[in-house]
Amino acid sequence: MTVIVRDLRPDVRPDLEAFAHVRHLALPFILWTPDAVVHRLVHTHPDARFRCLVVEEDGEVIGTAQLGLAHDSPEPGQGFLNVYVRPDRVRRGAGGLLVRAAEEHLAAQGATRLFSWVLDEPANRAFAERHGYRASRSAHFLRLDLANGTLPPLQDPPPGVELRTAADFADDPRPLFELDAETTSDEPSDIDTEFTDYETWVEENWKHPLLDRDVTTVVVVDGRPVAFSAAHTDGATRYASAMTGTARAFRGRGLAKLAKTASLHRARAAGYTEAFTGNDAGNGPMLAINKWFGYEICGTEVRYVRELG
Repeated sequence: MTVIVRDLRPDVRPDLEAFAHVRHLALPFILWTPDAVVHRLVHTHPDARFRCLVVEEDGEVIGTAQLGLAHDSPEPGQGFLNVYVRPDRVRRGAGGLLVRAAEEHLAAQGATRLFSWVLDEPANRAFAERHGYRASRSAHFLRLDLANGTLPPLQDPPPGVELRTAADFADDPRPLFELDAETTSDEPSDIDTEFTDYETWVEENWKHPLLDRDVTTVVVVDGRPVAFSAAHTDGATRYASAMTGTARAFRGRGLAKLAKTASLHRARAAGYTEAFTGNDAGNGPMLAINKWFGYEICGTEVRYVRELG
């Protein structure tokens, strides 16, 4: 048995398919496609020093890692690595090889603190702790049965409020960038994030192959986007909420709920049968909203952190 670690080859389609397949087996609550995997590898900002690694066992990809620096954080030295191995190929050393290779790369790039998401299962948590990581916050994955569930009815927007789609901003998405930047900065996180580079946002987010501009819904007041629910779809049956948020000055009016309701109805009309989302375990307001929609928790992950040197 020969086990090796190497970089993912972005120009080799079977490599991308194998990476996406391993991730789907390990994390079925997230949309993984070869196009999405290569998009992130190719279009992530160079300052992130982003890499995708795989572990091969006798030529078969059995483990994966994504790692890099949080280049958009105001605090330097923040790094991340997320390691996932096929559930039927664990205890073969693949995870340890990936962690070691990832940590060496990140340390060489100046990382002093590393963050990693770990599925909330005893074996996974024990693995992280053996490698010197300590648990911090947690987050939930949620699933909604779009095919058989009952969605809240569509509501008419209040006076002066319009519902549009991201496709309506195709000629100039900058207003959506500004809204995304404001709402993302308020999301619960271990790493503060600041979206300041519009061109990078366009490449990484607006041009993302999973972004469904016809399903992504935007609430507009006086011509200004003030709330939105961004949708990723796999072109088959699965829909995922990429981000839902409201500008600070317009919170407390139910606008995020209005946007997400419309987005889910659009997704079901387009033939999508499963909807997924994720929320920080401490984000009570969004968890309550998603429970109101009919989402149910289907998995939990824990954020682990390790200080280097």
